[in-house]
Formats: sequence, structure tokens, C-alpha cells
Amino acid sequence: MPDMIKPADHPTFPKQKVGILLANLGTPDATDYWSMRRYLNEFLSDKRVIDFPAWKWQPLLQLIILTKRPFSSGEAYRSIWNTEKDESPLMTITRDQTEAISAKLSEQYGDEVMVDFCMRYGNPSTKSKVDAMVKAGCNRILFVPLYPHYAGATSATANDEFFRALMEQKMQPSARTIDPYFEHPAYIDALAKSVEEGYAKLDHEPDLLVVSYHGMPQRYLKEGDPYHCQCQKASRLLRERLGWEQDKIVTTFQSVFGTEEWLRPYTVEHVAELAKQGKKRIAVIAPAFSADCIETLEEIQEEICESFEEAGGEIFSYIPCLNDRPDHIEALCQVINENLGGWLR
Repeated sequence: MPDMIKPADHPTFPKQKVGILLANLGTPDATDYWSMRRYLNEFLSDKRVIDFPAWKWQPLLQLIILTKRPFSSGEAYRSIWNTEKDESPLMTITRDQTEAISAKLSEQYGDEVMVDFCMRYGNPSTKSKVDAMVKAGCNRILFVPLYPHYAGATSATANDEFFRALMEQKMQPSARTIDPYFEHPAYIDALAKSVEEGYAKLDHEPDLLVVSYHGMPQRYLKEGDPYHCQCQKASRLLRERLGWEQDKIVTTFQSVFGTEEWLRPYTVEHVAELAKQGKKRIAVIAPAFSADCIETLEEIQEEICESFEEAGGEIFSYIPCLNDRPDHIEALCQVINENLGGWLR
């Protein structure tokens, strides 16, 4: 039977392919007051992040917090800003990760895949990247939040935004999201190697490795969020991979916000206690972050370091996030390939 003749005005469609959309937390476009205010407003208005009723939270946010906090947050961002590219380090590193993953997957699949990244808050937005992938012919999209551990305020809200973007598509692509990969052997191995390499560069052996995770309210754990348990398991798997005794590693939580009780121990307080207990040389690693950002470059290396030194600590060493290390890229590609099952040969 002869092919049907299409009308002259029939739309053309690009070759179908699989989209792999990486997602990270987000970044302000600049460090000025209004750029910071826009970013913080989007972030702190997310019900996954702050789940107070809007009638109670929004007046406080709009009239008090967003009047003052953009100034202090802008100052913190300026201290770590990538002035050469005029962007935050998180943007630079996430782009580098995306390019490395794209190159590796293109070797496997050629032009059958399209790899890109988006941010949950700020730019490039999730919606803009989903739109671009659909227009490029992606009839299947694997969404990859760059968080090893699941948390409502990280992985879940990124997925929410992805699904909202899909709701606006005339022709929805098939979609998948990945499972948490905190216990994936390749990820744990990359994390352990970063510690081993970090220690090898020092002229001393730290008394303790502080594994600092981003915090969350204790209430979220009681309401069913598995983040705390996954963090504890990741620390155990890291220690076992390193072959260390239990007293060589401690798990803590940082970035406390507001007045309610958060997961403990708090990193900023605990490092001071360690110094007072005679642990004068510590190293800190932050496995919850796939890329160095404001929480690691400013909070850990400035605020938390200062807390340790003021309490009598002598040597504070920070081990960078996995960023675009080749073993991290390999681990992420393994996770991606496992989640692509049946979509590509």
C-alpha cells in the first residue's frame, strides 16, 4: 500500500530519542538584592521545603525574611561566586557534570540520547528544559535529580516540578524518575576514593571524619521521610568500604533553619564539641551534595570551620564533593543506564 500523502501544512516531527534530564537544587542569577529575593522567594515558598500554612508563613516570608535575607545571602554568594563565568559554582559544576555524562552516553547510544540539566529553583527552569526536549523529539524522558538520598525537600520537589512541566505538554513523553542511589556500590566507591585521596594529600591523619548532611526538621522523619535513615546507612557503607572502626567517623546535619527541632547532632555545634573533647584535627565531607555549592563552599568552609577553630580546633580539612570526578560520572552513568532498561539497547 502506498504511503499516505501528507497535506502541505502537516507538521514535521524530529527523530525520536530518549531525553536524560539532570536536575539540581538551583541558583540565583546574580548576587544583587532582587536576584536573591526572586530566588529565595521561589525556594522558601515551596511547600515541600516549608510546609507551614500559607496564611501563617507568607506574611512572615514576604514582610520580614525577604526584606533582610537577600542581603546576607547575596554577601555569602559573592564570597564563592565564579566571577569568570558570572555564575554560581553549582551552575558551573552541574554543567560540567552534564557535559561529561553526555559525552559518555553518546559513546554508547550516539544521537539516540539527549542529555541536559535544569534547576528546581531559578534558571534553567525544569519547564524550559522539558519543552526543549519534547521539541527535539524526546518521546521518553528519564528525570535524574542529583541527590543520592531521597528527601521530600530535594528529590520529591524536583519530581513535582518535572511532573508539572509534563502536564503542559500537548503530547506527553513517557517518563521515569530514578531511585535514590546512596547505596549504589559505584557511588560509595567514588565517595570512599575521594576520602582516601583527600587524606593522602594531608601531612597528618585527622582524628575524625565528620560526615555532614543537609538537615531537615525532626518532624519530617516522624511523618515518614526516609532521608535520615538513608544518611545513616550511607555513612555506615562508607565506613565499611574504608575499613574503618566506628570511632573514626561521625554523622551530623547542617543548615538548620527556623526554630523547630531539626535532625541532630547539628554540625556547627558538634564540631565545637569535638574540639573541646580533644579532637583537634578533623576532616569534613558532605555526601548529600553532588556538587559543591553555598552549603559546602561557604557554610562548611567558613561558618562551621570557624566554630571548630574558635572552640580550640587546630586543623580543619574539607574534602570536596564528588563534582565531575571521573568515578562520580561513571557512577551516575551506571545509575542512568540501570534506569534506562528497555528504552535503549
